[in-house]
Amino acid sequence: MIGKGIAKGMVETARNLVGSFHESERMVTVEYPEQKIPAKESARNFPFLVYDGDDWQTGLRCVSCQICEKECPPQCIYIEKDSEKKPDFLGKPQFQPKIFDIDVSVCMGCQICVEVCPFESIRMDREFEYAGTDRFNDMLFSKESLAKSNSYYHQIHPTEATETDAIREDKRQAHILKERAKAEKLAKAKQEAMEKKAEASSTD
Repeated sequence: MIGKGIAKGMVETARNLVGSFHESERMVTVEYPEQKIPAKESARNFPFLVYDGDDWQTGLRCVSCQICEKECPPQCIYIEKDSEKKPDFLGKPQFQPKIFDIDVSVCMGCQICVEVCPFESIRMDREFEYAGTDRFNDMLFSKESLAKSNSYYHQIHPTEATETDAIREDKRQAHILKERAKAEKLAKAKQEAMEKKAEASSTD
């Protein structure tokens, strides 16, 4: 019958309207922005840079490899390497970005930058309330505004952040074992060389 679907919809709307005065579960809307529905853990909007410790400048995970910049579909990421290297979480000297900008007005939230990052340094935020009066400057985020702590990452994505920390710890332990094996091999070679030298001296 024509209009049957409309009639059903109107009945459901009326039921929710009247019921909302008596039953809280029938409150299907919130008074935004005074009231907000908590974002789900899997929610994602725009990227941010993760740093460890208290100082974002020394703890920034990004090593300026520029993979995210190259793979970004809308090309909204701009990176310029610093001239000096700083030790990363493994102790290896790595470059850090002198400039790291993201134009969030162009970013499409595809998360490709997160997927291609080999250093777990860029992740997706749940923040979406960005606004400004200047189209070009207010929506262009520098590394200072993009940098957020690992503890913040644990607050918004606890499951993913815990898994990321486990991956980084596995890498750190593997690096320690590798360096230890290298040091033992070097010490053994040095000892053998000294023994050969001593043996050669005794035969002369």
